[in-house]
Amino acid sequence: MSFRFMRIILFFDLPMVTKEDIRRYNRFHKFLIKEGFIMIQYSVYAKLALNKSIISQVKKRLDKNKPPNGNIAILEITEKQFAGIQWILGQKVSYVLDTTDKVTIYDE
Repeated sequence: MSFRFMRIILFFDLPMVTKEDIRRYNRFHKFLIKEGFIMIQYSVYAKLALNKSIISQVKKRLDKNKPPNGNIAILEITEKQFAGIQWILGQKVSYVLDTTDKVTIYDE
């Protein structure tokens, strides 16, 4: 078996209406972190995998730990495809008010 690095991209949309929904979301989020997923954006996580057999094991664990409601989508891509992601980042706006008394910094 050859090693070909892959990435698992996980997209999910879980309800956050009741307290039980929030508990389920928190449990699922903690599960993802323990599994080695990293947050790319809110509700979008990624994990490095050595090959497709590892991906199938991760899918089984995801299926076992999925919340009863909501949507979860999984995308498998190669590490080379993942490295080709283009990030378009905005700039955070900060204001600094400089007075003779003190410096006040606030963000929007």
